[in-house]
Amino acid sequence: MKAPDHTPSTDWPEQMSNWNRSSVLVRRTIGYSAVAALVCTGVSLLFLVVVGSKDADTARARATGAWDRTVPLIREGYLPSILPAGQDIAIQVLDTRQQVVASTPQLAHKPPMATFRATSTSVHAERVLCPPAGLTGCKTVFSYKVYQPDGPWILYVAAPTVPWYGNTAALSFAIGMSLLATAMTAAGTFHVVKRDMTAVDAIRTELAEITASHLHRRVPVACNNQEEIKLLAGTVNDTLDRLEGAYKRLRQFTSDASHDLRNPLTAMRAQLEDALMHPHDTDWPKMTGAVLAGVDRLQAIVTDLLTLARLDARAPLDLSATDLGRLVGEELDRHAYRMEIVRNLRQNVFVDCDRLRITRLLVNLLDNAERHASSRITVSVRADGPTATLEVLDDGAGIAPEHRERVFDRFTRLEASRDRDSGGTGLGLAIAREIAEAHQGTLTIQDSERGARFVLRLPVREAPQTSGRSERGTGHAGFFSYPVSP
Repeated sequence: MKAPDHTPSTDWPEQMSNWNRSSVLVRRTIGYSAVAALVCTGVSLLFLVVVGSKDADTARARATGAWDRTVPLIREGYLPSILPAGQDIAIQVLDTRQQVVASTPQLAHKPPMATFRATSTSVHAERVLCPPAGLTGCKTVFSYKVYQPDGPWILYVAAPTVPWYGNTAALSFAIGMSLLATAMTAAGTFHVVKRDMTAVDAIRTELAEITASHLHRRVPVACNNQEEIKLLAGTVNDTLDRLEGAYKRLRQFTSDASHDLRNPLTAMRAQLEDALMHPHDTDWPKMTGAVLAGVDRLQAIVTDLLTLARLDARAPLDLSATDLGRLVGEELDRHAYRMEIVRNLRQNVFVDCDRLRITRLLVNLLDNAERHASSRITVSVRADGPTATLEVLDDGAGIAPEHRERVFDRFTRLEASRDRDSGGTGLGLAIAREIAEAHQGTLTIQDSERGARFVLRLPVREAPQTSGRSERGTGHAGFFSYPVSP
């Protein structure tokens, strides 16, 4: 006997999605319909109460009119035994002996329709009788005292009892309008929710099918007036655009990193294998030096990759108020350069910065300038209004305008300078720009008469008083002894 197959169906997610969609559709429709029904019920009740009140007032006015017509006849002695019939109004007149002396035709020759009277302090009373004597159905009977010389006479006026809702026509109208409004709300809600769910399902389905190999796909944008769905789809597509761009950059970065790491590894492996195959013919000190040079290059690449990883992770900066001119001067004094360094460093140009990272930025710019300069590098620091500006200018061949942004890409080395830049990792300028942007600044390449002119701009801050006194009293005047252009 074949064992039952417990493998989950591939249609299960789709079935769950359809069930959830139907559930949301039904719940939304029922919920909004229930709210509409409650609102319609409240409005209908208010409407019926108003109609019932008006109909009751009308019935009372008709009874009062019958009283107004009959009382003068009683007092003037012209009361006929058969009174004119009114619309749905029945009248009886009783004398002091409780004998019916006049009535409308439907009560002719019949006993009194009621036995209650107004109290001694009132001339009017009313009750609902079901039915009054001699009549059918429930009636509201009004009892009036009419004072005569021989004593009080009683005038009974019976009018149809008005229910609280007024009349059947008003009740039917209220029920019909309530049902119609509820049905229209249910239909409208079903249509709108189904339309929105269809658009959202299209977005969800497309997102579920987007993988790393299909990042070019985008979710559909609704073509009707669904502004919220359009905004959602637009936001999703913008996010996918950024994701695709980041993924492309990651792939390019990984490819470039693999290539730059593979080259020195391949060279070192070839040198080591050759040395092992011919140990007696190998110049071991020379071979060891070459391998160590390759290791140094690998170490430089790995160090730069770790630095970029920290910058990409937005590691917090250790910010402090720093005199940018003094910081640059100290760094220039710390190292010996093959090229002539010309300094134009203005003092008391303060910025909030992470000293280690700004120093790394400066070193990267100087290393780049030293590889490309012919004989001289000019380093300047000045304040341009609210901006502190650091410039590194070499007298080399320069960078063409169309390549000035490309050189900040990771692992980018231009063909024209690849031979002179063989010692670089292709990450120095990318790291420098990342550091500048982490400090809310910019690093760009500007026009110059000769060579490449790198310009760093950072927000300037006021000089702290303690730092100002300290710097005026310390002996670094040599850093600032060169002419400075404002």
